Amino acid sequence: MTSTDKTKIDTLRQKIYIIIYGTNTKAGKLFDVLLLFFILLSVAVLMLESVPGIDVKYHKELILLEWVFSSLFTIEYLLRIFSTDKPLKYIFSFYGIIDLLAILPMYLSFFITGSNLLSGIRILRLLRLFRVLKLMQFIDEGTRLKNALKASSNKIIVFLYFVVIISVMVGTIMYIIEGPQHGFESIPRSIYWTIVTLTTVGYGDIVPHTVLGQILSMVVMVIGYGIIAVPTGIVSAEYVHQSKKKKKKKKNLEVCPTCNIGNHPLEAEYCYNCGEKLKI
Repeated sequence: MTSTDKTKIDTLRQKIYIIIYGTNTKAGKLFDVLLLFFILLSVAVLMLESVPGIDVKYHKELILLEWVFSSLFTIEYLLRIFSTDKPLKYIFSFYGIIDLLAILPMYLSFFITGSNLLSGIRILRLLRLFRVLKLMQFIDEGTRLKNALKASSNKIIVFLYFVVIISVMVGTIMYIIEGPQHGFESIPRSIYWTIVTLTTVGYGDIVPHTVLGQILSMVVMVIGYGIIAVPTGIVSAEYVHQSKKKKKKKKNLEVCPTCNIGNHPLEAEYCYNCGEKLKI
């Protein structure tokens, strides 16, 4: 390959990169909008394919559309790899994995019947909407929520551990009280009833018949309301903590627009050096 050919390829890669990854150019914005449009259409086609009446009548047309969308997304995926300087970084990134999973089902349908229905994962590609529209405030909130969930994970794990203990204990007691004659055929089956009752789902496929069993079930229902509230409270507290932490960091890093002095305390509204109002 001559240096001229290499230069042409590099120029082509750069142009493709600007269109695919860029959001500040007209071509980049148009590409992203069209991509989101085709993702929505492909998901709509998949939904129609699951409707028996429509699938029977338009099966060939729907399959053809599925292959058209899969081909377009495959070309897009390959162009993303070709145009970036760090292809492995894209391939193993969150969006790279989602993009790959979005096109695999149709090709797997050659070997596994019905696997094309897994194409519904394409709906996750709509997360690009935040990047396309530059909704940074939503991205920031999403990051804050992720950090809150991560920070509260240990507390939630401990909480779930106690929920499992309660479920096994109550399930065992209900098996002893009610027995197989009332639908509690085994301890695992009784634990299933306990979890369904604790979560306030209440399918009604198994119900206690004895007075003692009914009393215990009422206790489990009341406990269930509290159990639902606990994880929400844990995450909410961590979310508020993350918000305060971010605000404090932002204020501490605030630089006065007049004298360029930083490191202002949390409660500061004005610069301690010149008295200029700080931007919060």
